Amino acid sequence: MATVQVSGLEVAYDRAGEGPPVVFLHGAASDARLWRPQLDVLADAFTVVAWDEPGAGRSSDLPGSYGLPDYADCLAAVVESLRLGPAHIAGLSWGGTLALEFYRHHADLVTTLILADTYAGWKGSLPAREVQARVEGARRMLAAPPDEFDPTLPGLFAGEPPAAYVPLLDAMSAAVRPDTLRAQLLLMAEADQRDLLPTVSVPTLLLWGEQDVRSPLAVARQFQEAIPHAELVVVPGAGHVSNLERPQEFNRAVRGFCHAHS
Repeated sequence: MATVQVSGLEVAYDRAGEGPPVVFLHGAASDARLWRPQLDVLADAFTVVAWDEPGAGRSSDLPGSYGLPDYADCLAAVVESLRLGPAHIAGLSWGGTLALEFYRHHADLVTTLILADTYAGWKGSLPAREVQARVEGARRMLAAPPDEFDPTLPGLFAGEPPAAYVPLLDAMSAAVRPDTLRAQLLLMAEADQRDLLPTVSVPTLLLWGEQDVRSPLAVARQFQEAIPHAELVVVPGAGHVSNLERPQEFNRAVRGFCHAHS
């Protein structure tokens, strides 16, 4: 297991390939394993890194008072320790919100942004009533007894989860730490990054599942209007976790975009 020590935390990561660096940031209730279809395919042309953020996967538990800037600073320490920067920074869902926060604080380490099925925070992208409903749903989920705790968020796929990835999804779900998920969802509910979007000056790819119901295409259009020169690619037949549901189309878009801007 490869790790980096950051302010007393052990941060694990997977790394494959050689070439321009692409750093993948997973969503809530998952870990670096979410990006296996990308590491397996894109390592032929890129240095591909996927981390387990603090509180996820093989990394140390999340400190008690960790905010989005803390996640961003931790990621910066990992990127600098591995001598990856500046890098293509790709994030899905919560990971996309983190990618934006990383850009806010460490733009010098960013070559491009790849924002997949994400949000400018829930407050920054969704109606207030929807944010409230999600927070209430998260509280009910987190209040369940340990033997009934199920961190699977609704609406992740356009159809049934891809059969080839069901064992992977089950393994990631079993590894979710309730305290981490609680912190992530509450941070997401309060985050509003709309002020940041017009300041993004690096090439930005918006990669969105056509049938995403958690972050609908209307959110992608908001990003496209706010971020100067952002490029939107819609993944046909995919929901929120487009990298697993349509990996070939997802990988093709990432490959072409990174080659164009490396």
